[in-house]
Amino acid sequence: MNTRKLRNIEVSEVGMGCMAFSHGYGKIPPERYSIQAIRNAFEHGCTFFDTAEVYGPNLSPMHRGHNEKILGKAFAGIRDQVVIATKVMPHGGLGHNAYQTLRKHLDGSLARLQTDYVDVYYIHRSSAVSIEDAAQAMGRLIDEGLIRGWGLSQVDVDVIERAQRVTPLAAIQNIYSMVERDSEDFIIPYCMEHNIGFVPFSPIASGLLSGKITTTTKFERHDDVRNWVPQLRRENIAGNQPIIDVLAHFASLKGATSAQISLAWMLHKWPNVVPIPGSKNKERIVENLDAAHVELTDQGFAQLEDALNQCIVYGHRGLGGF
Repeated sequence: MNTRKLRNIEVSEVGMGCMAFSHGYGKIPPERYSIQAIRNAFEHGCTFFDTAEVYGPNLSPMHRGHNEKILGKAFAGIRDQVVIATKVMPHGGLGHNAYQTLRKHLDGSLARLQTDYVDVYYIHRSSAVSIEDAAQAMGRLIDEGLIRGWGLSQVDVDVIERAQRVTPLAAIQNIYSMVERDSEDFIIPYCMEHNIGFVPFSPIASGLLSGKITTTTKFERHDDVRNWVPQLRRENIAGNQPIIDVLAHFASLKGATSAQISLAWMLHKWPNVVPIPGSKNKERIVENLDAAHVELTDQGFAQLEDALNQCIVYGHRGLGGF
């Protein structure tokens, strides 16, 4: 698999969101299966893995770090060959000493991940923090070798610019897909100009763009975020069918899957984009990674882009949405 850079950190073109092994998509798999799935992704060429300290069953405080612990076990013996990104969510803000607060959270993540450094340390979305204080503290953590780079999640250009002036960012993690394109106008171009990687979460729109979700699909009732994603309401699934049809058409032309086309589209469009599709299924994870091998010609991309631009999106989430 080819590589891309988050500032000076080299990663595989397609990364892996690991949340589903702990939260958000119904019943979680056994830990052994999750570890095998992660190692299998690594053996398939993935070097970039995303987690967060809050990822645990039902996001319960008693399960904090569940996902990080799985990654720590999965990367035993190969830590120096992978890039780990995790996220901090200081619910009460950073307090009077941003560095001490972040350091306390980071120490917990390092212990669970069984490592002495994190490659990319994000501030999780919805965190009420002073961005300048956070940026200064992150700079100190970089100087101490505890993190290689830092990032922000679900932010706009104003916040990015304020942070960038204090300590240059390695990556921005925002929602982005064929049906969530808010970041295209200003955020991704700003990141390109300032050598910041852009890491889309939910790049397949919680499975919508795979074409496998229909108006009769029932999601799991327990700890499944898909019950709350606007695009996955029955009426919006029906409304977005023209987009699914466009993807199916181009997938048939390329001998690929719809999900792979949706990822190949953003890889072709932006040289600084590294999507992190998530799944708890081994086969689906490999399918997503193989999107890096689906090449769109300039003409094919233009045709796909034109077809998408003629479609209306139903169920927009946006930077401030769920």
